Amino acid sequence: MGTNMFVIGTAGHVDHGKSALVQALTGIDPDRLREEKERGMTIDLGFAWLKLPSGREVGVVDVPGHERFVSNMLAGVGGIDLALLIVAADEGIMPQTREHLAILDLLDIKCGIVVITKVDLVDEEFLSLVKLEVEELMNGTSLAQAQIIPVSAITMQGLPELVAAIDQILMNAEPKRDIGRPRLAIDRAFTIAGSGTVVTGTLIDGSLMVGQDVEVVPSGLKSRLRGLQTHKTRVEKAFPGSRVAANLVGVATSDIERGDVLTKPGWLVPTARLDVKLRMLGNLKHPLRHGSTVVFFTGSAEVMAKVHLLEKEALSAGETSWAQFALDNPVAVVRDDHFVIRSPMDTLGGGVVVNSHASRHRRFRLSVVHDLERLGQSSPEDTIVATLEAKQPVLLRDLLVECNLPVEDGRKLVSALVEKGSVMAVGSGANPLLFSGSGWQGLVTRAKAVVQEYHGKFPARPGMPKGELSSKMKLAASSEALQKLFADGVLVERGGVVSLPDYQVKLTAEQQKGVDNFLRVLNENPYSPPGEVTVEPDLLNLLVEQGKVVKVADGVVFSAVAYQEMVDRVLAYAKSKGKVTLAEVRDMFDTSRKYAKALLEHMDEKKLTKRVGNERVAR
Repeated sequence: MGTNMFVIGTAGHVDHGKSALVQALTGIDPDRLREEKERGMTIDLGFAWLKLPSGREVGVVDVPGHERFVSNMLAGVGGIDLALLIVAADEGIMPQTREHLAILDLLDIKCGIVVITKVDLVDEEFLSLVKLEVEELMNGTSLAQAQIIPVSAITMQGLPELVAAIDQILMNAEPKRDIGRPRLAIDRAFTIAGSGTVVTGTLIDGSLMVGQDVEVVPSGLKSRLRGLQTHKTRVEKAFPGSRVAANLVGVATSDIERGDVLTKPGWLVPTARLDVKLRMLGNLKHPLRHGSTVVFFTGSAEVMAKVHLLEKEALSAGETSWAQFALDNPVAVVRDDHFVIRSPMDTLGGGVVVNSHASRHRRFRLSVVHDLERLGQSSPEDTIVATLEAKQPVLLRDLLVECNLPVEDGRKLVSALVEKGSVMAVGSGANPLLFSGSGWQGLVTRAKAVVQEYHGKFPARPGMPKGELSSKMKLAASSEALQKLFADGVLVERGGVVSLPDYQVKLTAEQQKGVDNFLRVLNENPYSPPGEVTVEPDLLNLLVEQGKVVKVADGVVFSAVAYQEMVDRVLAYAKSKGKVTLAEVRDMFDTSRKYAKALLEHMDEKKLTKRVGNERVAR
């Protein structure tokens, strides 16, 4: 079986013969629940498959037509490549025909065939009226170009033509993309004796392999794939676009909910706030008001959501707007996923997710709309830059998820944008931190301004502590960005402090006078400097930094020359005598016990001497 798997889905009004058609095409009865058998109605999704003349196998999802079951229909329709819109010849277009077509249009499904069933029940004249009615209905929708094929599941009329048309369309259909991030939207979970929990769904965006570790999102349950089946056949690997049954290790059926997504661990983060482009149906009965509560459907998930309209107070039939949904419960959704919203009885509209992890927006803000317009642009390059502008810095791996891009293609696109200067990559390795070009320039400007302000506030200090800069710039977690600022010469780091490259301490005349006086007093009394002559702490630190003085303890400072002389004499004495005492050091320099003690303790600390009892020995 090839890797290009396709799924076709039926849509249309209740009792228009969808299940009978699927059974006639495939030989499989998709009505799997006894309740459905008794009522002759598809309640939940039915599944079958079909081998086409070309040898291609396709999954068939038979969706319910009864209006109460539209939510189930959505679960099946999200992953389909080709829609069969079913219209019964004897009844023509009915309310659910319109609703299902509207949903296919919202989901932007472009490949479709209108199948007029039960043609054995009407004459040619009536059939041609139904065809005209159908053509009119399809105008202006994503299925406007669809072929119309009349069939009968009873007499088999038109079935060979239908199969050939399906084969022909799928021959030219885009294969489902494989971006290395498989997602299986779970539409059923059940237990098989001896095997445990099995989940089914349509696989998109990547492949699954038997034995691999998987995660169920949003619950975060971890599991392993014990087995995979496609069309009741065991497979080692399931490809995007196929209907898949996955046997999970160590997970109870009760842990799984419809709407969960099975995927590779560690990348898919559930969300409860989304930015979307929302389009209302053309036959909307009442405007959708800001603040309304709706039922939000995506994949197989169904959740209550509050609507925040960002540009209008209300949306009428056929209108489009940027909007945000606040979901009652988190769902697993990514950029470019389609969604549909309903009231309890009616489909209202739908569209595409533009930002899967949105922050709360102010309404009626041109800047917000402008940013969403940029994010919603179709070119991946624009999407990358717009995403970075909104959320920088972002790690490369997270950016590819955020923009819903294939791993390899995405890396190449980012590299090209880095070369152009539109994107800045910080840090080496396979997962650099990314900024937009203008975002990085903004960071450079801000960093300079922060350090400049510090210099202005503390002119006697050689620079700003690195930790203070990183917390001010909110870069503690991404110090690679700081390293780049140093590497590029934007800032200079020396001994844990950061300065502008050309910065030099400039003392006021008053400060300089104080420093000169302090150094003169130290030199006049080298071994017993008077404690009452001091300078402010910043100036003292500056003199230490410049190597002019040595602070050996609080309140005890020697000139650098005196300190070096004292150290040399103490070490020479200790080496010649084998030891030295505090009293001997005091007498050696004719100083006080306080100064001699501070000097020796400082030398111990610097590992020049070692204390043994009340004596010191040279190290």
